Amino acid sequence: MSREDYIMTPMSNADYLIRLQHADDLDALKEAKKAAGLSYQELAEKIGVNKVWLASAFEGQQFVPEEYAQKLAEALGISVEKTAFLTEHPYKGNTDPILYRLHEVIDTYGPALKDLIHEQGGNAIMSAIDFGLDCDVIVDDDGNHRVIITLDGKLLPYAKKGQYPW
Repeated sequence: MSREDYIMTPMSNADYLIRLQHADDLDALKEAKKAAGLSYQELAEKIGVNKVWLASAFEGQQFVPEEYAQKLAEALGISVEKTAFLTEHPYKGNTDPILYRLHEVIDTYGPALKDLIHEQGGNAIMSAIDFGLDCDVIVDDDGNHRVIITLDGKLLPYAKKGQYPW
């Protein structure tokens, strides 16, 4: 799919803001592969990776460790700067495992959190403007790594201005 197809196709904000930021880099990488006359299988063998994983990386869907980005640049005869963007963790939309799980948490616990906010704070919502967010990874007493995410939003009571019902 070309960059123009992405622009003409309805997409999420993540697709527009994140995926397209490397569209030109991905196109250049594909052109370098074509110019080198290598198949994904041949290129994968040269750098020591799986061909499906490599093809997925060429679609912007894989994190490529720096050592493989360097090997890829060498195999294609291009500068390392042309493959450096691959070493960033890509946004995979709703299929990204971390984002998928965060959506799952909100889908599963969101209604309960809403009930608790109303029960404890009255007829109000949590602000996402007057808001704090933090994330840590800790090791618990059993040696397991745990993700701690803190959402800290100001409680905003609904306004009662105007004539009821407003």
